[in-house]
Amino acid sequence: MDDIVKQALAKWPNVPACYGWLGLDARGNWYMRDDRVQAQGPFADGTLQSKGSQLKHEKLIEFIQRNYEPDELGQWFFQNGPQRVYVELEATPLIWRVQDDFSIQDHTGRAARVQRCLLDEQGRVYLEADTGFGLVHSMDMSHVADAVEQGLWVPQEVLAAALPKQFHYVGSPQMLQKQ
Repeated sequence: MDDIVKQALAKWPNVPACYGWLGLDARGNWYMRDDRVQAQGPFADGTLQSKGSQLKHEKLIEFIQRNYEPDELGQWFFQNGPQRVYVELEATPLIWRVQDDFSIQDHTGRAARVQRCLLDEQGRVYLEADTGFGLVHSMDMSHVADAVEQGLWVPQEVLAAALPKQFHYVGSPQMLQKQ
């Protein structure tokens, strides 16, 4: 977490959290979601109308990614100064990029080591790593296929609906707040 964020938290410890305004898609892209967009439906429903505006500002994205982490309930958030901005997830809290040498890094650029490879009923591949759990980026499936073919990764079958509970993450903190 950035020092400036820690200082803001110390100065203003009771700022209310923000829900529904930030989303992470299945390719590791960040989206801002204003009231109008949120009224169109949940982030993960797969429609462009409910996704919002993709963030393009490099420094803002870097700031979000440096200050992105989970709380004790498995809700992922971006600590924006004294305010927690909870993130709506299209898929998982981390999106893995697989390199030619089968090393991996998440969408924030952090390197990790693969511990387990999982395959759901729709053919999506997930990796459990020493730094967390996430979906493999769709553009990296050829690397996954090569790793499996070489016997480096052995996919275990899972049901997509069971993943949030099994790996302790919340897909929609906003929906959890409404319950």
